[in-house]
Amino acid sequence: MHLPTRDFCTTPHASRFTLHAVLFVSGAWLLQQQPALPSLLWAYLLAACVLVRWLARDALHRFTWIVDPALWIAAGFVWAGVVAQAKISDQLAVEWEGQDVRVEGTVAQMPVAFERGVRFRFDVDRVLTPLARIPSSLQLAWYAEARTPPPELHAGERWRLSVRLKRPHGAANPHGFDYEFWMLERGIRASGYVRPKATHERVGTGNPRYLVEIVREHVRDRIEGALADEVSGGVLVALAVGEQRAIGAEQWRLFTRTGVNHLMSISGLHITMLSGLAALVVGWCWRRSAKLVLRFPAQKAALVTGLAVAVLYAAVAGFAVPAQRTVLMLAAIVLALLWSRTWSSSFVLAVSLFVVTVFDPFAVMAPGFWLSFGAVALIAYASAHRVGAPSRVMRWVGAQWALTVGLIPLLLVLFAQVSIVSPLANAFAIPLVSLVVVPLTLVGALLPVDFVLLAAGRVMSLCIELLQWLDATPIAAWQQASPSIWSVAVALLGALWLLAPRGFPARWMGMMAMLPMFLTVAPAPGQGEAWLDVLDVGQGLGVVVRTARHQLLFDTGPGYSEESDAGDRVVVPYLRAQGISNLSGLIVSHDDSDHSGGAASVLRMVTVDWMASSLAPEHALHALAARSVRCVSGQRWKWDGVDFEMLHPSAGSYEDTHIKDNNRSCVLRVSVPGASALIPADIEAAAEARLLRETPQLPRTDILIAPHHGSGTSSTETFLRQVVPRFAVFTNGYRNSFGHPKEEVVQRYRDLGAKLYRSDQHGAILFRMKENVIEASAWREQQRRYWRGR
Repeated sequence: MHLPTRDFCTTPHASRFTLHAVLFVSGAWLLQQQPALPSLLWAYLLAACVLVRWLARDALHRFTWIVDPALWIAAGFVWAGVVAQAKISDQLAVEWEGQDVRVEGTVAQMPVAFERGVRFRFDVDRVLTPLARIPSSLQLAWYAEARTPPPELHAGERWRLSVRLKRPHGAANPHGFDYEFWMLERGIRASGYVRPKATHERVGTGNPRYLVEIVREHVRDRIEGALADEVSGGVLVALAVGEQRAIGAEQWRLFTRTGVNHLMSISGLHITMLSGLAALVVGWCWRRSAKLVLRFPAQKAALVTGLAVAVLYAAVAGFAVPAQRTVLMLAAIVLALLWSRTWSSSFVLAVSLFVVTVFDPFAVMAPGFWLSFGAVALIAYASAHRVGAPSRVMRWVGAQWALTVGLIPLLLVLFAQVSIVSPLANAFAIPLVSLVVVPLTLVGALLPVDFVLLAAGRVMSLCIELLQWLDATPIAAWQQASPSIWSVAVALLGALWLLAPRGFPARWMGMMAMLPMFLTVAPAPGQGEAWLDVLDVGQGLGVVVRTARHQLLFDTGPGYSEESDAGDRVVVPYLRAQGISNLSGLIVSHDDSDHSGGAASVLRMVTVDWMASSLAPEHALHALAARSVRCVSGQRWKWDGVDFEMLHPSAGSYEDTHIKDNNRSCVLRVSVPGASALIPADIEAAAEARLLRETPQLPRTDILIAPHHGSGTSSTETFLRQVVPRFAVFTNGYRNSFGHPKEEVVQRYRDLGAKLYRSDQHGAILFRMKENVIEASAWREQQRRYWRGR
């Protein structure tokens, strides 16, 4: 008598593997929170523990409930550490920063043009400069010189170049994008630029190792050529080859506010639908041939073809996390069907989760990782243990409801906003993009005629117009302060409770569990207190001053490019995460781009009651402001027990055409009883002397934002002896071309005994001013991570 064998995936073994996969991922995530990498000796210790566990499995049988989980967490931790150590060791030597180096290598990815030149990844094959220690992969920019564009570059080409490099370094702010981690994850350990006026040679083309990138570049150029004048061209490029940088910043904001941003890249939904379409076509054709059916079943041929198409499409996309997850899940399903097995959705998801983390332990830090796997898990949970077989329409509605409710906690903690119009937007965007735009784009990219791509572009343009109409509604998106971890955890449990099968008791209680997350209030100063946060915006200035019920922004950081600036990248995300949707005031000190470059983005994305500036009357920013006034010395106001006073410029200085913009900067003093801060923007020696003449009783200040980033033309001894700061902050970019702050200027502050902070070394500097008390902290010191330099 033969007993029926149980499928592995329906036994407790599968449940244990699912738990162990989650624990492995938790260990990898824990490693990414460390201020320093652990010694590799831990790997040998883990191996010894595993060996002991196996040899003493009978003796430890009673303790497996605690030993095995601990080992799986340790395995994830150690594995992530080993991978991180391997990547971080491929580092640019400090002594070679800023030095000219001759290298030979290959353009490893399709180059991306920007307004000043072209950016590209470069794999180094040979270092031609003796003794130079250069990482194996670089991020380079080739700038136009004297209006002469750089030479045309293509993926797979070999070049000999002279480059100047620096170690990975990015802005460090609360709730900000971590550029240094992004570089580490991609194995890029230095960035720089091709030196102008040096000799550069193309020494080869068409390296077959980079065939995928060559194909991606061909497809991108094909689409851009056909849709040069279409606003949807960038979206089609992103959908075809996964190049999300082709989508402009304004379009990304539109897609995010309407909740369809997951569709504007090569997502799991697109891969699944394309794979399914390929499987249907091949299966239909296969059944028409008796010879083929006899050699191999049509159903299995369709499955294999669908998987192959999914792998090819994901490869063209660069194998982002959603693509990896989708391909792995499809592979598991295809294998199960080929072997006539029944694998549970939780087991398939666990296998995908485990494999993705093994191949890329850094993925656990990506929002897309959690949103991608979270979305699939929610759909599986919402469709499990339901009575009856709902129609396809009802299954689709149920899946959308599960995603809408279940992803709210993750969206709020990751982005501090969630789209309210998302269900309606996805109702038409999903079928239009996935069933019409994506297939037409891929077919059009392969055909030598443009009408298919033009049709895809017109449909996408229609979709964008409908999304713009939704975005114009007053309730398009909900924004709030980033919620606390405990409220997110409770909200996730509440979402699962709410999505439980019909008949589950008191499902409405799930909504009650989600309420604390929506009622989150960010910490705020008390009456008579002022919080002054000097943001890390690179070479520029951006300071947020908060009182109990008011918020002021002094300067907005630089503009990085035509499509990107510190307002969009740094200031607005910070304000949003702090729950600030309205600024009581905005001060734009003067017209230099490093101070005003982000102002337009702030004015468009945040409600601002008034703007004060020294800008010329015809400046474009005035048109964006609800109310605009000039900075004039003597202006005073009081918010919540905190005094604000404008010390400079004088009203008469606006008539003097000989005064430089720097020396007409707005200068603001913020004071509470027993503590004060002075923000002098870019004033130089002449303006410092004028300020002392016009304000002979200028009081000492506790916090001084160093004038003009610590340049040699400012922070004169006379000025510093008058204000005698306790804290001085230099806001400058890493290895900036101006050499700020100058060493002789820094020494003047040291001689006064001031505690010094630099934004390039400390990140954002956070001050808490109370009566006779000042608390100061640096973000890089608060949030130490092993990949962050100082």
